[in-house]
Amino acid sequence: MKRLLLTTACISLIFIATSVSAQGIKLAVHAGANIGKLDGKSFKDEFQLGYHLGVAPEIMFSSKWGIQPEILFSQTNTTTSTDFNDIYRVSLKELTAVQLNYLSIPLMLSYRPVSFFTLQAGPQFSILMNKHNTFLENGGDAFTKGDFSLTGGAQINILKLRIYGRYGIGLYSINDIDNRDNWRSQTMQLGIGIAL
Repeated sequence: MKRLLLTTACISLIFIATSVSAQGIKLAVHAGANIGKLDGKSFKDEFQLGYHLGVAPEIMFSSKWGIQPEILFSQTNTTTSTDFNDIYRVSLKELTAVQLNYLSIPLMLSYRPVSFFTLQAGPQFSILMNKHNTFLENGGDAFTKGDFSLTGGAQINILKLRIYGRYGIGLYSINDIDNRDNWRSQTMQLGIGIAL
């Protein structure tokens, strides 16, 4: 999984380098809010606010079809529930608020039925950049090194301004302790971008 994520990151960097030098290709800078949560009985069933920022080349193959490989710094926040204490025998005083920072690489397929509106969908690979290690008494890792999700949404294009909204759902459990509880990510992203 780690090799797949690193390979995807390298391919995305090549796409970005190629798109910046190509004519007629636009590079956009994106920033916005993440409204996310982790599903699983170990976490509170509530969405919490985080943020994301990064770059997004817009590579159009025709007037309607294209791809948008992105590289984003993305933050997910959540809170453990009392069930976490029951399942893993860890004091909730050790950790209640959880912050996960990812290097996220969405590979979006873009469809523009009209010039000012784009529909997007595709996979997103995320590499965990930091995590809390206090979940386990022995200091072991609680979360897997990465996440794989499916993302879809829409974008409004007004001259150089981009306004977008997306929903992403994790396809695999990111619980790296055991298989007693599946932890899956859910994220709504709202943001703005500027095409350079």
